[in-house]
Amino acid sequence: MAKLAFLGLGVMGYPMAGHLAAKGHQVTVYNRNPAKAQAWVAQHGGTSAATPREAAAGAEFVMACVGNDDDLRSVCLGPDGAFAGMKDAIFVDHTTVSAAVTRELSALAADQGLGFVDAPVSGGQAGAENGVLSVMCGGSQEDYDRAEPVIAAYARICRRLGDSGAGQLAKMMNQIAIAGLVQGLSEALAFGEKAGLDGAAVVEVISQGAAGSWQMVNRHKTMLDGKFDHGFAVDWMRKDLQICLQTADQIGASLPVTALVDQFYKDVQRMGGNRNDTSSLIRRLK
Repeated sequence: MAKLAFLGLGVMGYPMAGHLAAKGHQVTVYNRNPAKAQAWVAQHGGTSAATPREAAAGAEFVMACVGNDDDLRSVCLGPDGAFAGMKDAIFVDHTTVSAAVTRELSALAADQGLGFVDAPVSGGQAGAENGVLSVMCGGSQEDYDRAEPVIAAYARICRRLGDSGAGQLAKMMNQIAIAGLVQGLSEALAFGEKAGLDGAAVVEVISQGAAGSWQMVNRHKTMLDGKFDHGFAVDWMRKDLQICLQTADQIGASLPVTALVDQFYKDVQRMGGNRNDTSSLIRRLK
């Protein structure tokens, strides 16, 4: 069992850190809101720290799941950042961020003799709570091999896909695929409703064929019922899609459907759906 730090106790990080504690690891948590860290300790044991540096002191692995590029820099760098408290340790970043900031921080970590694995996840809140996330990793083989048994506490599958930044690029592919799927599902369900069909009955049939997807199986009921107070928020999806679109410009890739769906999510935000689940795309069509 390892001595670990976990930085960021949001809807994903809170249960992920809990799985680490349940596996017997010694876990110290840090959260920008200290009350959340205290609640986690009350539920799972372990300890909390006032700064990322204090949380990381003496840890073999420091895991992070925060908000964006700037949030990640803030928990890594500076006199109170995790890097200042780490020695001969590996930083594992589960945040969805740009490949550019990943490579920047990985290089800074290497300068200090630290390992760095970018390891964004897919599976949503339910996947985090049930410990069945898909984890896409980038970094050196040596760092990955050391970190993988720890990541396994909340992973259904975990794979190294290349050097630093490869995990983030794979996560972009994941979000690009999801954007098109959710829009297609939204159109299909809205079409069926206007055609007078029982959407749930149709999905029972077509989900077993070529149209089937995780989104269809897990989101069609709440989409038909107009319930979106769960899951992965529209604000987060737009943040992720902006990373995808910016990266596409940099590498010369074309993402016409992704760009269109990003604007559809902007419409949902204007409707007040910032914190709605991504499946709320269907709201535009009703």
